[in-house]
Amino acid sequence: MYTLFIANKNYSSWSLRPWLLMTTLNIPFHENIALFGDDNWNAFRRFSPTGKVPCLVAEHITVWDSLAITEFLAESYPQIWPMSIRARAWARSASAEMHSGFGTLREMCSMNCSIQVQLNHISAELQKDITRIDELWNEGLREFGGPFLGGSEFTAVDAFFAPVVLRIASYGLHLSDAAMAYCEQIQQLPELHAWISAGQREPRHEAHEAACVQYGQLTHDVRK
Repeated sequence: MYTLFIANKNYSSWSLRPWLLMTTLNIPFHENIALFGDDNWNAFRRFSPTGKVPCLVAEHITVWDSLAITEFLAESYPQIWPMSIRARAWARSASAEMHSGFGTLREMCSMNCSIQVQLNHISAELQKDITRIDELWNEGLREFGGPFLGGSEFTAVDAFFAPVVLRIASYGLHLSDAAMAYCEQIQQLPELHAWISAGQREPRHEAHEAACVQYGQLTHDVRK
């Protein structure tokens, strides 16, 4: 049995990726939540060599980083990536791009499942990230037929972009019709509903709450 160590569901976009992937594809695992605190490094070092989440433990094997976890699981569960070699290559590339890029989106639109924020402005760099995501999603949907990015089935590339879907909803970002329809498709996943509901019941972490309104104004909080 795998054990997946994650942090707060309300804030941890990195944790969401492997959790949603494993849950949606019915890969059994034990969930272990370590909430964010004042000293995450020392607290998370109990299970993760980097002091970060997510971290997957399987018997005597420890795998850290969401992309490494995904590839480790794919050795036993080939459905993690699309079956077509072309779609698989695209999905891996898109997931890696998400893993290492979109820094402005991450900074200005920190993940929070409980709130809606009106941004003060859309900077040129943020718009660049939004435009690229729109382009990338449309490419996947067009090339592989949808309704998911790699084709007819939910795969790792959808899990990697799920936090972006939540950011689009929380910050009122606008993409093309096809991309917004894809957002709706992901938001309807019962597994994502379960994640959001659990996150909204968690205690608040003030540093993350402050980060979410650094570039805008809070307009709605479902926890109130």
